[in-house]
Amino acid sequence: MMLIKGDDMKSFRPTLAICAMLIAAIAIIPTGAFGQPRGTGRVSGKVVDEQGKAVQDATVTATKGTESHQPLQTKTNSKGEWTITGVDLGPWILEISKEGMQTQKGPLEINDERMTGIKVTMVKAPEKADPNIEINAELQRAAGMIQANQFVEARKVYEDLLAKYPTVYQLHPLIARTYAAQNQNEKAIEHIRLALEKDASNADMKILLADLLMEKGDKDEAQKLLDSVDISQVKDPLPFVNAAISHINAGRTAEAIVTLDKLVQHFPNQPEPYYYRARAYIAAQKMPEAKADLEKFIAIAKPDAREMPDAKKILEQLSKK
Repeated sequence: MMLIKGDDMKSFRPTLAICAMLIAAIAIIPTGAFGQPRGTGRVSGKVVDEQGKAVQDATVTATKGTESHQPLQTKTNSKGEWTITGVDLGPWILEISKEGMQTQKGPLEINDERMTGIKVTMVKAPEKADPNIEINAELQRAAGMIQANQFVEARKVYEDLLAKYPTVYQLHPLIARTYAAQNQNEKAIEHIRLALEKDASNADMKILLADLLMEKGDKDEAQKLLDSVDISQVKDPLPFVNAAISHINAGRTAEAIVTLDKLVQHFPNQPEPYYYRARAYIAAQKMPEAKADLEKFIAIAKPDAREMPDAKKILEQLSKK
């Protein structure tokens, strides 16, 4: 609560003649809100900061404390000075505000029609804490839980952050991944869709949703999502490889080859696209192309790659032919 004090108070005692004039002129005194007559007094003061420097353009508002008077308002000048006229005697509330500074508010008892020298010191408003600091710290904590396969615990961290910062929609994919890790694909899909509502062009989220839909069996929607993604934005080709495998299994080898051609071009050192394009070539009866892709796969894949035994076996068969 601000303590407001006045100094240099000067009394104004009109003579009898002046009083008579005021009584005669009472009918033309301007009225304030709700028909309340405005007072004839004035109050003034100065606003400074912690260093004693004048605070310019601060808003000074005086509100009658006990009656329905319209608030009186003004601004401080370049010297931090202000004056409000039209006040009457009695209790008022004085409020001084300025962006970036703490609002000062407190009672002001006006017991004289000329009240001057009210000095108010304003201090800077405290800086708001950067939410990114808390968010990043919590994300790091959740990442450690993910590494320890503590998916429920990590999800709780993400959900608590989302409750506190509901506009941070990027938390939805993180929640989705914890559900996906527990094979709760429906819940994972739900959160990815919520994120895409906020960022419909996000390639990573589209790919993640397509991968989840593919596992669920919604292959057509998954393919539409993958088709809408610019391959140059793709960081992980495996969802596209899964889509190509689905095409091969469905006998749509031409579509599989188109997808795998793009992956080979964009990920020339990724072994899986070569292997599955070879399988698509075999289904399309393009044996020389299949043989070249198998040789490339064997050359760049790790010896313990899952597809390695089949790749060697198929290549041996093709070489015999």
